Amino acid sequence: MSVFSRVQLDLDLQVATDCADLPLPPQFERWAKAVLDGRRERAAMTIRVVDRDEGAALNLQYRGRDHATNVLSFPFDLPPGVSPEDPVAELIGDLVVCADVVRREALEQGKEPLAHWAHMVVHGVLHLLDYDHITDQEAERMETLETSILCGLGFPPPYENQEDLEDH
Repeated sequence: MSVFSRVQLDLDLQVATDCADLPLPPQFERWAKAVLDGRRERAAMTIRVVDRDEGAALNLQYRGRDHATNVLSFPFDLPPGVSPEDPVAELIGDLVVCADVVRREALEQGKEPLAHWAHMVVHGVLHLLDYDHITDQEAERMETLETSILCGLGFPPPYENQEDLEDH
């Protein structure tokens, strides 16, 4: 029995890239459930894995930045008047993960690709749950959560060599 089995997740995984070596669907589900554990009993979300072109187009359209980025988060806001008991209230939003960028970053940062994939999913799901890193205090809180969740999944701390990376 999985440690995250008490979380009920309706995950729509969409693969819109021909990149090889993508994580398997159960891995995406396990990573998302690890974030939801203790925060939500039930949730629904989409993770769309894209190529560089689609990632860049979405980043330009929604963030005004003309390049692909590792993960984009689109939280779902419950419309006014909809009860929290309504099934639509389980929807937390959508993640878009650019496979090309995740692969490149893992290589540049000397990380295991699977560990970096897990980090991007954990990071994105935290954004869907209203966590952010705009202020230093928010960033510290979010990075602490990411580290705790990823270590709980058996991955190394994601920010362990961050200072070394920022120097280059």
